[in-house]
Amino acid sequence: MDKNAVILRGGGLPTDYLFRSIYMPKFNSPLMRSIAISAFILGALAVSRAPALAGAGHSGGHDAENSLQIGAPGKMSDVHRTIKITMEDNFYDKEKIVVRSGETVRFLIENKGEFVHEFNIGTAAMHADHQKEMLIMMEHGALEADKINMSMMKMDMGNGMTMNHDDPNSVLLEPGKTAEIIWTFPKEAELEFACNVPGHYESGMMGKISSQ
Repeated sequence: MDKNAVILRGGGLPTDYLFRSIYMPKFNSPLMRSIAISAFILGALAVSRAPALAGAGHSGGHDAENSLQIGAPGKMSDVHRTIKITMEDNFYDKEKIVVRSGETVRFLIENKGEFVHEFNIGTAAMHADHQKEMLIMMEHGALEADKINMSMMKMDMGNGMTMNHDDPNSVLLEPGKTAEIIWTFPKEAELEFACNVPGHYESGMMGKISSQ
């Protein structure tokens, strides 16, 4: 495989679950409402059975252990290439990214879907922990299906953490928004990029990052 390989995805979604309308925006398309129902009920079922909140994902810092696993924020002057990421409902336009050892990559991320989506670089375990945090955001009104309530993001989650979604390895975007991440990967990377909004990861909104 080429060292700069990026594999494309054309996604699909389940549509046969029910969920209370409390978290649901109004959609003109019955299909989009079905998609939202499916995504949110899957997330609620999966995360509600998990243990209590663990790990740092919201204003918890980027510690040395995580840096060894996933890398660290990079500098624009060190960027080797730029990769554009398009987020849809509920999939990315890429299913795998191959990076070189220690490579610094600039990710340009755009949300073309009708829901809020996330691009988060981490291990599978880190994503599992972050999904619990994202469910708390939803339960407290900071996160809706198609909206981020910024005024709620300062709410205390305990242990010195807030709901601020400001870790450098992650962006959370409302529909139509764009952002960038500049990231330096470790010498060896077996990671995932994922959306941890409840139900989205379970619907298949994730991909692999590997190094060569």
